Amino acid sequence: MGKISPVSAKYIINTLIQIEGAVDRPDVIGAIFGQTEGLLGSELELRELQRSGRVGRIEVKLDTKGGKTQGNIIIPSSMDKAETAIIGAALETIERIGPCNAKVSVESLEDVRITKRSYVIERAKELLKNMTDTVLPDSQEITIEVAQSVRMMEVQEYGPEKLAAGPGVDEAEDLIVVEGRADVLNLLKQGMKNVICLNGTSVPQTIQTLSRQKTITCFLDGDRGGDLIIKEMLNCCEIDYVIRAPDGKEVEELTQKEIHKALRNKVAVEQVKLDIERGSRGQNGARRPQTVQQRRPPVVTTNAKPKVDDAKLREMLEGMVGTRGACILDTQLQVLGKVPVTELQATLSNLPDSYAVVLDGVIDGALVSVAEKTGIVALVGMGANVQPTATKVLILTPN
Repeated sequence: MGKISPVSAKYIINTLIQIEGAVDRPDVIGAIFGQTEGLLGSELELRELQRSGRVGRIEVKLDTKGGKTQGNIIIPSSMDKAETAIIGAALETIERIGPCNAKVSVESLEDVRITKRSYVIERAKELLKNMTDTVLPDSQEITIEVAQSVRMMEVQEYGPEKLAAGPGVDEAEDLIVVEGRADVLNLLKQGMKNVICLNGTSVPQTIQTLSRQKTITCFLDGDRGGDLIIKEMLNCCEIDYVIRAPDGKEVEELTQKEIHKALRNKVAVEQVKLDIERGSRGQNGARRPQTVQQRRPPVVTTNAKPKVDDAKLREMLEGMVGTRGACILDTQLQVLGKVPVTELQATLSNLPDSYAVVLDGVIDGALVSVAEKTGIVALVGMGANVQPTATKVLILTPN
């Protein structure tokens, strides 16, 4: 009997067979050929189809229980859909197998190509994922490693004190001041060339001179040494912003993500001075003793503007200490949303029903301008560098 290669099969006829008695596989095969013989004409005779390779090996699986037999007939076909369907329908004409009554029903005509296509798609996804996870990251890592090595080679000595610095100190209008050479190297890895170090806890004359010429951001370690450096720089330099590494970490050990997050959360020097005056240190310069949080001075009005619920605002301001965030309130002083202070102005433009804002930060002219345009009645913050009489917005700050 001829066989058809499973690879060349296009369709599979899946058939269920139920027999009122116990029979064997040869009985079923004999019934298939015997009872379909002459039914469809010579061109669709099962024996001839097998000899020509258009129908493959017929598989029969049987299970006999309680004197009855049930099973499946599986026939692969390389014919077209119509011819395959005709063969399947012909199998359902079988009424007896051996001496027993039988019922045959086609469960499905399976398109082998669809199954193979599904396999190809799933396998292609797997191969692509493996390539993305293994091959591409290797190439990227090589590129990053080479680029970082080149940047580290760019470190130079600057000024009479020979301070470690990046190559962009002279050209840049903004400078990042760090504590040591290792901090400079880490920031150079991330492509920041406008960086220079103090090279100790004392502030070199070069840094003092640069602070009067450029916008200075101090990026310091999250330890006691960083606290001392900030105080000294405030006494002899004109700094503009302060960034602190997370508590217990040094700038030299920060990851790329941690560095960029810290840069986004830089704090204006006015806020830092206010924190120092209160004997505390907030986020990015932020350890606040619990006693300070619990005994925050009450909120007071700095100009005679529309009255608001001072008690509730006082409570909300207490809860904002150290978060560097802002709460936007409606007319009932219910929270419409909470956002970082850095995103506050953009958010207010999209919240027309805003009534008041409570923020862990300094109220500046830009924020007041946005508040006036969006109809904000009150701004509540840790400090303000805007004259209360210069705006119609009520400004509330601690004593």
